Amino acid sequence: MNVLVVAAHPDDELLGAGGTIAAHADRGDSVTALILCEGVSVRYRQERKAEVAAQSRRAATILGVTDLIVKDLPDQRLDTLPISQVAAHVEEVVKQRQPAVVYTHFGGDLNRDHRIVAEAVLIATRPYAAPSVREILMFETPSATEWGSAQLLPAFQPTVFVDISATIERKIEAFLCYSAEVADPPHPRSVEALRARARYWGSQFNRPMAEAFAMVRSLR
Repeated sequence: MNVLVVAAHPDDELLGAGGTIAAHADRGDSVTALILCEGVSVRYRQERKAEVAAQSRRAATILGVTDLIVKDLPDQRLDTLPISQVAAHVEEVVKQRQPAVVYTHFGGDLNRDHRIVAEAVLIATRPYAAPSVREILMFETPSATEWGSAQLLPAFQPTVFVDISATIERKIEAFLCYSAEVADPPHPRSVEALRARARYWGSQFNRPMAEAFAMVRSLR
């Protein structure tokens, strides 16, 4: 099965779905990770661009990603682009890879780039435009999803849970590749918090560890 994960920034792909990506890879699925922003123009100096790209490649290798595609859209400035331009990058990869399952950001995240990517994915995977896509799921991103407000944005209400008990350590190992993103506890992007989050979602189904997703649509 072909799987596509679409993320705004480097490390988003594994924070939301790293354990699930590894589980797909273990089953022999082909996983493409598409990261739309270069990830350095706001938070880091441009000199770190190559370093962040190398970190993304190491993380992808650990998770078992078949193909990593990193675009060069402006970090934290996707709202300066027409949505059609952002969606075109996703459409190109959808046509090339013909994924059956697509994972992307939750549309209610506080981070505006995440919301724009979610919208772009829904545009690119319209049923008549992307007939290969049978399932679309949205993942949470720690420090972006839970920091939204129900008064402004919809709350994350997951309906699909993936047991990542066997892959949680690979998710953590991949996350550690992004050294500048690893925070001290109790920050949501600390190793301890990521494990605690996985344990919480796992407890919903009597599993040690899980990742949670909001279903957009599913053809069975």
